[in-house]
Amino acid sequence: MNVKWPKLALEWKGALKKYRSALLVLAIGVLLLALPGSGGGESRASPETAAQEEGFDLKEFEEKLGRALSGIDGAGETRVVLTLDSGSRQVLAQDLDRDGAGGGGSTTVTLGRGGGSQEVVPLQTLAPSFRGALVVCPGGGDPAVRLKLVEAVSALTGLGADRVSICAGNS
Repeated sequence: MNVKWPKLALEWKGALKKYRSALLVLAIGVLLLALPGSGGGESRASPETAAQEEGFDLKEFEEKLGRALSGIDGAGETRVVLTLDSGSRQVLAQDLDRDGAGGGGSTTVTLGRGGGSQEVVPLQTLAPSFRGALVVCPGGGDPAVRLKLVEAVSALTGLGADRVSICAGNS
């Protein structure tokens, strides 16, 4: 069975044979871009947004500390207010460039995630630095309870006793 191909179809057939590998690679690339989660249409959060999402929640920490301090015998229901010198932050990987004269600069190291998006490389996350604490509770007038509360707050925040204030309050 001998089929006669039109001239244009013969040209296409020859081109398909010649560029078969390139077309196969192109088709696979288009398929990978169409898959969900491949980075084709989604945008990654900026490094600042990612750091904030993983960041320290002061309000949540105050509530958790208040619940823990309420468990101290004689304290009663406690309310805690904390102030920060600085919030939690990330130390990012840096690439140092030195020239022959001893000068140079540094650039933040990033990783390419495909689709043109890049992410920074965090080395470590530093805990927040507290400035002071106020604890208000019904048992705050008792010296033994005050001592236990100061010790507990100091242990959990790293603050010295001179930066922790305990006040008696209503229940």
